[in-house]
Amino acid sequence: MDVISRIKDQIENNPVVLYMKGTPDFPQCGFSGRSVQVLRACKADFTFVNIFEDPELREALKEYSSWPTYPQLYIKGQLVGGCDIILDLYNTGELVKLLQDAEAISA
Repeated sequence: MDVISRIKDQIENNPVVLYMKGTPDFPQCGFSGRSVQVLRACKADFTFVNIFEDPELREALKEYSSWPTYPQLYIKGQLVGGCDIILDLYNTGELVKLLQDAEAISA
């Protein structure tokens, strides 16, 4: 499977995907760490991809999304954005609505 097919598969088969530096338990940048904190505060069920483990995917995703930085959050197959947008959506209550619509909130 080529890298674009892998990206599409991840995004299409998981309601919420966070492409990040590191892992949720060991984020390797502050922006990724804050994004995880926000998703956890929302009690979101999410899949993550550590971009450091797949350099080919890391470069291809920048072109696929037309978004040059990480983290990148996808909900229901759509790019939501990076850390600043995630925080803004959280602060306005929109992030919870998007996660609920994706049926990605834990009880």
